[in-house]
Amino acid sequence: MAHFAKIGINGKVIGVLTVNNSDLLNASGVEDESIGQQFLERVHGWPAPMWIQTSYNTFFGTHKLGGTPLRGNYAGLGMIYDEDNDIFIPKQPYASWTLNTTIACWEPPTPEPEDGKDHTWNESTKSWDEAAN
Repeated sequence: MAHFAKIGINGKVIGVLTVNNSDLLNASGVEDESIGQQFLERVHGWPAPMWIQTSYNTFFGTHKLGGTPLRGNYAGLGMIYDEDNDIFIPKQPYASWTLNTTIACWEPPTPEPEDGKDHTWNESTKSWDEAAN
């Protein structure tokens, strides 16, 4: 099965659908994203360019089965399709965090301490606080 994200305003993912691989085949019998987009447009009436293929096995720029990652992450409801970088990204957790387009995730200005303790991000101080247990 192939997976396609339905893209709404401002690149927001508003749905994810599965499509039989046979519905993606071009005249040469090769899977083609544009064929899948046209299929979804015919079936659902949503314009073809707004259906973007996504990989169920891709997370943080890595394919969990060792294949080729597709678009950074598997698309999920509420995620954003970043057209400029051709990746799906989660909502930015904090204003100070920056997007790492290589692994398609947000990173804090300073790494979380590796001291074996749980931490929470403090946006006002732009630092990590030890979590209360």
